[in-house]
This record gives sequence, structure tokens and C-alpha cells, in this order.
Amino acid sequence: MKRPTTLFMLLIVASVFLFFMLNLLLGSVAIPLKSVWHILMHTGDEPQVWQNIILKSRVPQSLTALVAGAGLAISGLQMQTVFRNPLAGPSVLGISSGASLGVAFVVLLSGSLGGVALSKLGYVGEIALSVAAIAGALSIMALIVYVSQKVKGNVTLLIIGVMIGYVANAIIGVLKYFSVEEDIRAYVIWGLGSFSRVSGDQVILFVILMSALIPLSFLLIKTMNLMLLGDGYARNLGLNIRRSRLLVITSSGVLVAIVTAYCGPIVFLGLAVPHLCRAIFHTSDHRILMPAVLFAGASLALVCNLIARMPGLEGALPVNSVTALVGAPVVASVLFRKRKDDLNE
Repeated sequence: MKRPTTLFMLLIVASVFLFFMLNLLLGSVAIPLKSVWHILMHTGDEPQVWQNIILKSRVPQSLTALVAGAGLAISGLQMQTVFRNPLAGPSVLGISSGASLGVAFVVLLSGSLGGVALSKLGYVGEIALSVAAIAGALSIMALIVYVSQKVKGNVTLLIIGVMIGYVANAIIGVLKYFSVEEDIRAYVIWGLGSFSRVSGDQVILFVILMSALIPLSFLLIKTMNLMLLGDGYARNLGLNIRRSRLLVITSSGVLVAIVTAYCGPIVFLGLAVPHLCRAIFHTSDHRILMPAVLFAGASLALVCNLIARMPGLEGALPVNSVTALVGAPVVASVLFRKRKDDLNE
């Protein structure tokens, strides 16, 4: 039975707008829709407190969740395609671990060597975290790209990526052992992930970077469709397997690096969304899946952000706790359904 692709795509796009507005409306402070609209349009005379909540907290947080979710979902789809592995995700090559390692060096050594905890430096400390995460992630990605040119098999590259992640986590463990308690706490909080960490000019830069990188990833749609055919067929059709694999891994790695730098290591979104979209559209065609995961990833990230700061909660739950609670059942249900369909056939 042919699925109404256009209808499902429109519903997913509509869900993005719906959950974006709900993110602006709902929170520990209830603000009416009419007042939110006036604040966004700079009309009317709404209370200054409401204006600050909407413009300085909820809008940046919602934009960050939207863009980060889209980037992670696309990255997850690219990884699952290049490795032909349903359990491959954005962190599979250790790029997220590289970002964590960069942050660990800055956060955990700042108090031990410099005598000043990074958590006390405010805005300067946030910039230092972002720079360290990008440097760590891109360093690991450069290593992966170098290794990918030396090895032929995807499985070998996958195992090397996992091992790099273990080494990075081991180094982080040693740094934790020799660090002061306050620095360890700051690092743990960063590792829980948050869409609220990005604010002010950082949001603008983050959105601009992702708005440039995401369209570039769409240029690889034809390449990824050919890769699904297998190396033999793809090579016969004129595809340079090694170069194509390098381009897809680089595209995915840069998206993960930027998102991890600004939001921390966000888990499960990149793994769950591609499975969800394949189940909805019943296709492996990336011409459909790429826009689908973009909008579905943005929508699911907005849902997770909404749950993380549910009305009635004074603070916000760690995003990773919410994404795992939402993402794990999605992946499990999709895999069980696929297994059931295979048995019925």
C-alpha cells in the first residue's frame, strides 16, 4: 500500500510549528497566546517580566532545540546509511566523546592548574566550553577521516571509532580523579545536555552555522541512495566509495561537533528519528527521508524540551533524561514492528 507521503510530510511540518508555539506558551509562568504574539511582534504593552521570559529564555531555547534536533537527526541518518547499521548514531565514531574530552580538559584542569573554576567565569566560561568542545570534536573527526582513508571496511572503521570513544572516556576518568569537586560538578552538568545553555549572540551564531551546514548535507542525497545499493553496484554506477564515505562521515561529524559544542552530548535523537521516519514513510529513499528526519528531529527535540521544563517545575530536567525516555521506546517499538512484519511475510 502506497503511503500518502505529502500528507505525512505536511503533518510533520505542522507539528514543528505546533510544538514551537507550545514551547513559547508553556512553562513555570503561564503567558497567554495573545500576549506572546504581541511580544513577538513588538506590539502592545506587555509586562517586562513576560517580555524577558519570551525573548531571552523561551525563544532562544526553542530555536536551539529546533535546530539541534534537525542536525542530530540528519547526522544519525547519514551514519546509519554509511555503515548500513540500524544501531549507528551520531556518537558512534567517538566524535561526541571527543567534544566531551575537550570540555573535560578545560573544565577539569581549570581549577587544578589555574586555581579558578571555569564555572565561576560566567559568559567567558561558556565561550571556553564551546571552543573546547568544537576543538575536541573536530580533532577526533580529523583522526577518523585519516583512518577512513587507510581502512576499507565500514565495520573496521566502526570498531576503531568505538575504541576511540573508550580511550577518550578513560582519559576523562583520569582527569576527574585529579580534579576538584566543583569542576567535576560543572562537567557533569554539561554532560547532561541542555537547550537552555545557548543564549544571546550564541543563538544567532549557532542557528547561522546549522542553517549553512544542513542544506549542504542535502547535496549528498544521491550519494547516500547509491551507497544503499552496496559497494559493488555503487562502484559500477561510477561512485567513488572511499570519497563518498569520507564526505558523508565529515558532514555527519561536523553537525555532531557543532551541536555538542553548544548543547552538550544529546543522546537518542539521532538514533531514534531515522527509524521513526522509515516506519512512517515505508521507504529508504533519501529524497524523502532527509527532509522527513529534518522536520521530525526538530519536532521531537521541541517535545523533549517541553517535557524537560513542564509547567509546575521550578527548574528544568536534564535533556538527556527526557530524550532517552522518549527515544528508547520509539526505537524499540519500530524494531519490534519491523520484526513482526518480517515474520508475517
